[in-house]
Amino acid sequence: MKINHNMGPSGINPYKRQMNKLEAASHTPGKKADKVEISSTAKEMQQLSQVSVQRQQKVEDLKVQVQNGTYKLDSKEIAKSIVDFYQKK
Repeated sequence: MKINHNMGPSGINPYKRQMNKLEAASHTPGKKADKVEISSTAKEMQQLSQVSVQRQQKVEDLKVQVQNGTYKLDSKEIAKSIVDFYQKK
């Protein structure tokens, strides 16, 4: 059996060749800079997050009222809201 120690130029260091290819690709001239554009829908969603902050504050206020025992339910208002909800559908 003959063992050939001469691997040639392809066997020198395949990892280094791969790194050289990656570096050459990253230094290509004329490469344009990245650009980000925010759509109008995304802008609306950002405004909704502000509403979410107000809603979270209201929820926190209600939690405090329930814990203190000062939160009172208005049964007539609840019944009216239920009827309004189903009449709209």
